[in-house]
Amino acid sequence: MAELTTLARPYAKAAFAQAVEQNALVEWSDMLSIAAQFAADDELEKVLTHPGLTAEQQATALTDLCGDKLNQSGKNFLMILGENKRLTLLPQIVEAFEELKAAQEHAIDVTVTSAFELTDAQQETLSQALKNKLQCDVRLTGEVDQELVGGVIIRAGDLVIDGSVRGKLAKLAEAMNS
Repeated sequence: MAELTTLARPYAKAAFAQAVEQNALVEWSDMLSIAAQFAADDELEKVLTHPGLTAEQQATALTDLCGDKLNQSGKNFLMILGENKRLTLLPQIVEAFEELKAAQEHAIDVTVTSAFELTDAQQETLSQALKNKLQCDVRLTGEVDQELVGGVIIRAGDLVIDGSVRGKLAKLAEAMNS
């Protein structure tokens, strides 16, 4: 996974630079997301990796599916990805692009995984605490994983805070085995 992210990062940076230059961050975000959704489809992935098709044919197949959702710059970007055999990296490119966009907007996407559904008040308190800690706007998304037993796991970019009972038990077991 890290290798795919490394391969995708230069393309995300190039797309981001183009989006900033065109003052079209939201439009580029939408275009890349749509293209990534199509590229992640199992059937289309077979087309995008088929050795019998040229890079141009593969990129054209994807741009045709996206239709009028892509502007000319977006189509050109997909053609470059096709030429470099990188169309299957679109999901990772989107992820890296969104991180760059969030940094530009001084915002961060935070995923909070808990054993139970968090109330609105709990989400607001957590969001405010993270905003103060990270010094940026926080877009909070909640997930439920009943296997955690209790506590939460907070993921904000590269930062992971594991305050779950399962995580604490794992640390305790590791300490006892050392």
